[in-house]
Amino acid sequence: MKYQLTEGQLNGPAQLSTIDGLSKELGAALPESYIEFLKIHDGGEGFIGDNYTIFWKAEELVDFNREYEVETDAPGVFLFGSNGGGEAYGFDIWDATIPVVKIPFIGMERQYAILVAADLPGLFAQLAEQSD
Repeated sequence: MKYQLTEGQLNGPAQLSTIDGLSKELGAALPESYIEFLKIHDGGEGFIGDNYTIFWKAEELVDFNREYEVETDAPGVFLFGSNGGGEAYGFDIWDATIPVVKIPFIGMERQYAILVAADLPGLFAQLAEQSD
């Protein structure tokens, strides 16, 4: 799957040592599609259709999740980016299929996580379809 932004830029590949350390640091497996994404693109930002999206760099993931206190406020969710506004994108690592969810930064609670796609390619497709 080729990941494309309508406008903006995705970065080059993340360092393999950083990618390998993520699952260990997290204590859970990340979806294979996301690991493959990081091997090609270490984050980036821009538009997918009309939707602005920021994908965090691999080395920022653990720190950002810690700083946003995700494990305390929304246990089982691992954030990987945002819409540049009030909502974050993450994976529900408590679900065996590890789907993509959207959750508000303000008032972040697991109960407010909304399923948006089965996987990262699905998120790209979903956001592209929402375009006017």
